[in-house]
Amino acid sequence: MTSALSPETLRAVAATVRSLTAQATELDNHAAALRQDLAQLDERMRSLSDALRLIPRPSAPADAAAGERHPPRNPAQ
Repeated sequence: MTSALSPETLRAVAATVRSLTAQATELDNHAAALRQDLAQLDERMRSLSDALRLIPRPSAPADAAAGERHPPRNPAQ
């Protein structure tokens, strides 16, 4: 037993399918653009990281190895 769909229902279903297909295509294009943007951002971040590694660092005092970067403050000052 099958029920036939009315012409109006068929048109509504076809319109919905067309609309959803257009939305899916638009979302797919947007996702592709975002992936491309992320790839470009990744490339820039890697370049920046590489450049930062090339900057010479000053030699650290012996206290820095123990976690102290600045001399302790004298509370009386």
